[in-house]
Amino acid sequence: MNILNYYWRLIATAISFLCFGLGGLLMPLIVWPVKLFTRDSGQLERRIKWMIHKSFYLFMRLMRGLGVCTFEVDGAEKLDREGLLILANHPTLIDVVFLISMLPRADCVVKSALLKNPFTRGPISAGRYIANDNAEDTIVSAKASLDRGNNLIVFPEGTRTQVGKAMKLQRGAANIAVRTANNITPVIIKCSPSTLTKQESWYNIPPRRFHISISVRDDIEIAPYLESVPSVAARELSKNLTDYFEKEIIRDE
Repeated sequence: MNILNYYWRLIATAISFLCFGLGGLLMPLIVWPVKLFTRDSGQLERRIKWMIHKSFYLFMRLMRGLGVCTFEVDGAEKLDREGLLILANHPTLIDVVFLISMLPRADCVVKSALLKNPFTRGPISAGRYIANDNAEDTIVSAKASLDRGNNLIVFPEGTRTQVGKAMKLQRGAANIAVRTANNITPVIIKCSPSTLTKQESWYNIPPRRFHISISVRDDIEIAPYLESVPSVAARELSKNLTDYFEKEIIRDE
């Protein structure tokens, strides 16, 4: 029975990622009619983000329905606001999919390399997500997105957490918070058993279906950091965020 369960989850995982890849390839065709009949740029952005949100929502339900994973969310009501700067740790490949599935107006800071990937280029381009090509441009785009009422998702580590290694945050997220004067909504993501990490391919499935828990915590006030020079404030905030995430991730484990 365990062997059958393992191979079913392997097949189900393959089906899930095949559906995700096909969705990415078809995204430009799906949004084309929306672009054609929507003249207002703000309304167009909201509609496309909502479409991506719903497609990711269905994808997560597909993975759960196929028996690949289970998930729970604590504090989801804290996300029912506009203009949030959401900082989250990054244990798995699909963290951003989970978060966007919870946010109808999600924006993201993503690696520019993903624009060259045929499976991710469609959603990223359609959703007008922010590529991290240039630090200054990223901050300007982030502020504009927050001002438009989007909820901006940033992974401060810049990449998936490396298992067994100390968390290392890049200063970009702290710079965005300080330079936009936006409070931070922290999100703690845990995955058990560990899977879809930076060291693993999609087919390295765990011995049982994995469980994702997402906890939305109370906002971190940014005002105390605004009294310093931005570069100094960002450095201090980045250090404090590292301590915060490290403590919260190991809590209750």
